[in-house]
Amino acid sequence: MKKIRKAVFPVAGLGSRFLPATKANPKEMLPVVDKPLIQYAVEEAVAAGATDMIFIIGRTKRSIEDHFDKAYELEHELDMKDKHDLLKLCETVPKHVNCIYIRQAEPLGLGHAVLCAEPVVNDEPFAVLLADDLIDADPPVLKQMVDVYNYNRCSVLGTMNVPRERTREYGIVITEGQEGRIQRMRGIVEKPAPDQAPTTQAVVGRYVLTPQIFEHLHNVQPGAGGEIQLTDAIGALLRQEAVLAYQFEGVRYDCGSKIGYMMAQVALGQKHPEIGAEFAEYLKQVCEKAGA
Repeated sequence: MKKIRKAVFPVAGLGSRFLPATKANPKEMLPVVDKPLIQYAVEEAVAAGATDMIFIIGRTKRSIEDHFDKAYELEHELDMKDKHDLLKLCETVPKHVNCIYIRQAEPLGLGHAVLCAEPVVNDEPFAVLLADDLIDADPPVLKQMVDVYNYNRCSVLGTMNVPRERTREYGIVITEGQEGRIQRMRGIVEKPAPDQAPTTQAVVGRYVLTPQIFEHLHNVQPGAGGEIQLTDAIGALLRQEAVLAYQFEGVRYDCGSKIGYMMAQVALGQKHPEIGAEFAEYLKQVCEKAGA
């Protein structure tokens, strides 16, 4: 039985919704409290057992490579000053984890970004994580999904229910009507209008996929702008084999939007072991003043 060892991170996007902050800094490197978004995603993949982190990058994403590399000068300085707590924070990935970088020459959609990983993934099942979706969960969401995969041996998509007026922002799944968190899919629709959405169960940025997805990515017809949609390939895959929708346990923050990003700052800031209590007290005072 092949385990999920490889995790793909499509990080070649421009991050235009966060300009000017993302003019010279990738959106995936925006910090939530004291860690960049991409590190939360990588830590989630490591917790799920992945050992090969495959980053699909663009030409402006060098700082992601630098972040997961060894910072010799900084680490030497911290070591010389006996600042071992800070030195430990520089270890952004465990020593047994490999970081692999693949250049996506053109932004041709999420499906194309996943397809770029095929030479490294080969014929293994793998995970895809979108760093924009920061999900606070225990156990981590990808670990939950890998457990579902290990039991059912088929692709698994992380889903959540969304307000009907927001269905046009997501891929919406159609299931066979089973109760519970795990449901077999029989269809998927990309960003339907609210009055045309078959359900309100939306796919968020977590996928566990079998390698058969690559065959369908090669065959899918490009859409507007020449983009290859992962949703289209999943729709073809589920006609060949079972694909499950898994309604995960946890709270998802859409850090691709400013309001979702700020919500994540507030929520995780209150949980932070160093500043959480003080920050929570500050927020309480703010609320009391606002209500006065």
